[in-house]
Amino acid sequence: MQKTVLIKEIFESIQGEGAYVGYNQLFVRFSKCNLHCSYCDTDFSSSLNSYTPKALADEVNKYKNIHSVSLTGGEPLIEFEFLRDFLPLINNKIYLETNGTLYSELEQIVNFIDIIAMDIKLDSVSHNGDLFEVHEKFIQTAFSAKKEIFAKVVFDKNITCSEIEKITNLAKKYNLQTILQPVMCGDLMKDSLDEILNIFNNIASKYKNVRLIPQVHKFLNVR
Repeated sequence: MQKTVLIKEIFESIQGEGAYVGYNQLFVRFSKCNLHCSYCDTDFSSSLNSYTPKALADEVNKYKNIHSVSLTGGEPLIEFEFLRDFLPLINNKIYLETNGTLYSELEQIVNFIDIIAMDIKLDSVSHNGDLFEVHEKFIQTAFSAKKEIFAKVVFDKNITCSEIEKITNLAKKYNLQTILQPVMCGDLMKDSLDEILNIFNNIASKYKNVRLIPQVHKFLNVR
């Protein structure tokens, strides 16, 4: 039986998060996720379209003037069997946006990926438990394949001292570029600038390769 996948949306826009802010990308939003983050802002209950690998590739390859194809979600790696057939058909760089937990699935398709934007999920804000052990296995998988990877940490004022220590220890161990992203409410940051800067300065005093970047696409009022 031919594999199919349910896609929430396909659209061209400016990357608004992480280390590649400002680049023009094609976003392919997958509809399934293995986590349930409290701040997730996407409705996956409607407007889903089914694609075969070739049909999705034909649609994606129509877009020419883009930096890369962003696989986002949801969690794209849930569909790793589909991706094994789909990714070899794409004529552009592949940028994977992932929650950084499905390391075995990453191993299956990592050779087709160019850039990995990996979330570090904090229990203090996402309420998924402590995921640092699986995050490290995910990073090790990417490093073994010599892939470009950076970490994005969504946080608010409830971040704990233990989480700060674990973030800095993990980042130091792998010299991982780390992007701190404050939780947003619409186009405004949830917490005060003083609270956000206090947390940023705390982490930056322990690890230098860290940047503070809110969701820029919300300021620009683009998708």
